Amino acid sequence: MSQSIKSKTPILVIHGGAGAISKRSIDSTSRTQYEDALKNILQHASKELFQGGSAIDAVSNAVKLLEDNPLFNAGHGAVFTRLKTHELDAAIMDGSTRAAGSVAMVSHLKNPIMAARLVMERSEHVMLVGKGAEDFAIQHGAEHVSMDYFSTEFRLKQLEEIQRNGHTSTRTALDHDISTTLNDAPLDEDKKMGTVGAVAIDLHGNLAAATSTGGLTNKLVGRVGDSPIIGAGCYADDLCAISCTGTGEAFIRLVVGHSIAAQMRYGNRTLKEASDDVIYEQLPKIQGEGGLIAIDNKGNVVLPFNTEGMYRGVIYSNQDLWVAIHDE
Repeated sequence: MSQSIKSKTPILVIHGGAGAISKRSIDSTSRTQYEDALKNILQHASKELFQGGSAIDAVSNAVKLLEDNPLFNAGHGAVFTRLKTHELDAAIMDGSTRAAGSVAMVSHLKNPIMAARLVMERSEHVMLVGKGAEDFAIQHGAEHVSMDYFSTEFRLKQLEEIQRNGHTSTRTALDHDISTTLNDAPLDEDKKMGTVGAVAIDLHGNLAAATSTGGLTNKLVGRVGDSPIIGAGCYADDLCAISCTGTGEAFIRLVVGHSIAAQMRYGNRTLKEASDDVIYEQLPKIQGEGGLIAIDNKGNVVLPFNTEGMYRGVIYSNQDLWVAIHDE
């Protein structure tokens, strides 16, 4: 497989989490709500991309919009920790330079993805965490908010439900884990993974990836998943760009993002072959569930997942847009 030919067509791909479809409870209203959100984010985040803008700007803008939408577990609408606090993580990577930045365990930054970009562009580091990350980002212009900004009634009910069932010290939940009486989303509330992400290729053939998450409902304070870890939940180089969603610990153990890129670079595999191997073969062996979005330097897009569904969408031009939740 030749890796030298680059795409000249800008493309933006996004995801809003993977999980299992609750087909019996899904209704047209909730489906439309999520599909419209994905469409609007794709259209707004891709405007500059189609006018010659950079891939790194496109993924930044897309994830920022996902963070601002309470339907998704990132930014406003993030899940609660065991102690009813919020700890958010995000990462970004520019495939053209392999520059990268990430933040973890931040609680007062309105858009963690923009803080991650500040780490990439304004510091000599790749990852900052906690108060140090917040202080750095605010010093460089990031918007500071009260932790309450991230709280929504729906997420609080999730935490209360799981703790009421006697799991305050032993169980964490993947995003929307909650009883069916509170189910108002088209993914099974017991199995939905929360994370958002974007990958893109620009007019010059440059690739970029970004990932952001609120983590797991009822997670231990201090827990960090794969989303802010470069090479695991987020990765981009000159061959491909990848953003993941799923059981973070498994994605870390397999270094999913870099594993796919390495199979392409050293094993001469296509993006689809490498992604399918990781999602359908390797992850299940360690009880890993989830999916990813990826694009290569020829403009090939893959969106594999080993759950029953994943919020996802692709835009190739202002007229060529596609979103889905089920295996469609």
